[in-house]
Amino acid sequence: MTAKFPKITEQGLADLRERIGVKITNTVEPWNYEATRDAIRHYAHGIGDDNPLWCDPEYAAKTKYGSLVALPSFLFTTSRLISGYCGGLSGVHAMWAGADWTWHKPVLRNDVITTEAYLKDLVEHQTKFAGRAFQQIYHVDFYNQDGDLVAEADSWVFRTDRDEARERGTKYTEARGRVEPYTEEQLAEFSALYEKEEIRGATPRYWEDVQEGEELPTMMKGPMTVTGFICYAQGWGGLYIRANKLAWKMQQAHPGLGIKNRFNVPDCPERVHWDEEFALEVGAPGAYDYGPERCSWLTHQLTNWMGDDGFLRKSKSQVRRHNPDGDAIFINGTVTRKFVEDGKHLVEIQQKAETHRGEVSATGAAIVELPSKS
Repeated sequence: MTAKFPKITEQGLADLRERIGVKITNTVEPWNYEATRDAIRHYAHGIGDDNPLWCDPEYAAKTKYGSLVALPSFLFTTSRLISGYCGGLSGVHAMWAGADWTWHKPVLRNDVITTEAYLKDLVEHQTKFAGRAFQQIYHVDFYNQDGDLVAEADSWVFRTDRDEARERGTKYTEARGRVEPYTEEQLAEFSALYEKEEIRGATPRYWEDVQEGEELPTMMKGPMTVTGFICYAQGWGGLYIRANKLAWKMQQAHPGLGIKNRFNVPDCPERVHWDEEFALEVGAPGAYDYGPERCSWLTHQLTNWMGDDGFLRKSKSQVRRHNPDGDAIFINGTVTRKFVEDGKHLVEIQQKAETHRGEVSATGAAIVELPSKS
């Protein structure tokens, strides 16, 4: 096998382990510092979420918040680290694979967000995708302009050997470059799901009215298109998307980021999300969606269901496979537990996202606080 890309080395791993627990002070600039009206709307629209609580100032003014609210997953835009930007192992591929969020307070329009972060752990795995891989876990705390902790989260990427994934990885042997046109009947079924999508909104969903075993309405996402992936990047900001001089400056600071394209020009590794040829080179089945995007789809189902008076307390999501251009995703959720803790009326929800072929795309586990009649 001819090596085209940098390898995971023992020295690189040792250097990376030295950073565990050390506060990161030279963080790259976030996409958003502030939860402005436009920033919130652009992110919501990037995941296909048209909830008026995020997008309509007149509607939001009549809610208990009195203001536009940032959807929970908006915080992905305020930290590159929570979104998959990672240090060490120069030139080695990184795939965002999950997050474990806890929210403490809502983020309101024009709140200013600052973060503190550190590398939490580095865990070795054996994978079908690329053989030996390393799970690189970061912890990030999010504060508003008053110094209040509004949220905290762990997120992780898997560092993988691109050559191993392409040449020996078995996870996508039969899926690489696959094209399966949809029938008109399938497209009509997808349209029906979008038409039925319900935003609970101003109608309270009371804790007393929810039953264990209750199912949430199925949420449709897709079919995946490169256009959709770009829509997400517009709201989220991406990790390495830079133009002209700014792209050159980033590549000077981090030479491993510049991967030559077909014109022999260094380009960013993030182009796996829109450049199918490059995605196939790193072992993926094709140009594919973003990990934080899929996490945001899971929380979108929850916020639609809980209504304006609910509050998403926790959400842990795990990405199970790539969703390439052409895939359709169906998200289902089930209430598995009702309980009261510290005076809060809570429900636990298990989620599963599957492709139209029945493949598990992602899993989620969440805690939602609901209003109580008492």
